Amino acid sequence: MLASLFARRYLFSAKSRSVINLIAALSVVAVAIPVAAMIILLSVTNGFEQLIHRSYAVFDAELQVVPQRGHTFPIAQLDTASLGQIEGLESWSLILEEKALIEANGHQSTITLRGADDRYPTVLPINEAVNVGDSNYRLGELNRLLLGHATAYELGFRQLFGAQVNLYVIRRGSFSSLVPFANYTTRQNIPVVGLFNVDYTAEKEYVIAPLQLAQTLCEREGEASTLLIRTQHPEQVRRALTPLLGKDFKVVDRESLRASFYRLVRLEKWSIFFIALMVLLIASFSVIGALSMLILEKRDERKTLHALGATDRFIRSIFRREGYLICALGGGIGLVLGVVLCLAQQHFGLIRLPVETFLTNIYPVALNLRDVLLVLLSTAVIGWALSALTVHNMIQKKPTP
Repeated sequence: MLASLFARRYLFSAKSRSVINLIAALSVVAVAIPVAAMIILLSVTNGFEQLIHRSYAVFDAELQVVPQRGHTFPIAQLDTASLGQIEGLESWSLILEEKALIEANGHQSTITLRGADDRYPTVLPINEAVNVGDSNYRLGELNRLLLGHATAYELGFRQLFGAQVNLYVIRRGSFSSLVPFANYTTRQNIPVVGLFNVDYTAEKEYVIAPLQLAQTLCEREGEASTLLIRTQHPEQVRRALTPLLGKDFKVVDRESLRASFYRLVRLEKWSIFFIALMVLLIASFSVIGALSMLILEKRDERKTLHALGATDRFIRSIFRREGYLICALGGGIGLVLGVVLCLAQQHFGLIRLPVETFLTNIYPVALNLRDVLLVLLSTAVIGWALSALTVHNMIQKKPTP
């Protein structure tokens, strides 16, 4: 307690204004800025990760049931009646996916045709993603399509009124190079009813159609490729599904489908953290200069304390606490600054993205308590190490002559 009192007086005493105090104040700022920057950078990384997760959530369900072997399975092989009895399973939908060629206005594009049943909007938020036209891709017996903005632009559509496309899917079985057109099943003049707005990759890849149309085009009547499941309790539902499905199916979650991508995002986040940590470490070297000059300035006070019976250990503790105090002040100011800026961006959207084809036009930020604690812990460790090493080297065991 006494050592802490000396440290506070050295830093805040109104009678000790000098260049040393100015250097100490600059050291506080030098610590505060990297701390705030680390919190902001990690929060921005979290924001983009959540944004990407939201974009994938439009096309990837929490759980997906796929066949162990092959691309498709007979729908009759699934006991769909038992799915509604599983606790925690909110909704399910069957889809059939196949590569296809889409053509309109003399333009062509390779896409993934996703045939979806009527339950599809209850599992994935496709209705929310459609921002032009109608999201109802099936009207009675009329088959209609949902396209991404990127695909629509590539096909030359400037408006939806009267928009129609042709679909081509390679026939199953033998392939003949003599009569190429006979190798495809085709469906012409299919109306486009709506455009969805997610991200460029998804908009370029997917075209949503009724399941029956996809089954006919792909020559897979009564078959599906995936069972989509919406649930808030993935592990609980997965455990219940495993004995029901048997050995012919496997259950995968959303993150497993894009494991390499999410691994890359986490690696990028930690790379940013360690780069910012190096900046904080370099900036914290100013604490070494402030402590060194303070120790030299207080030589007379150290002699007085020795005369009063103070030990070297006590004197070293005074200056260590001085270093701790500088780092604590810098960390606290940086914490408040970083958190305030992140919360302001989260709630008020002060900075906006210069694009309109994204899920949001607000620069994404997501403040995470664990990241804040990690930054503070890193600051504390760096402050403790630098202060201890500086004081140990500057104040030897023998009293100052």
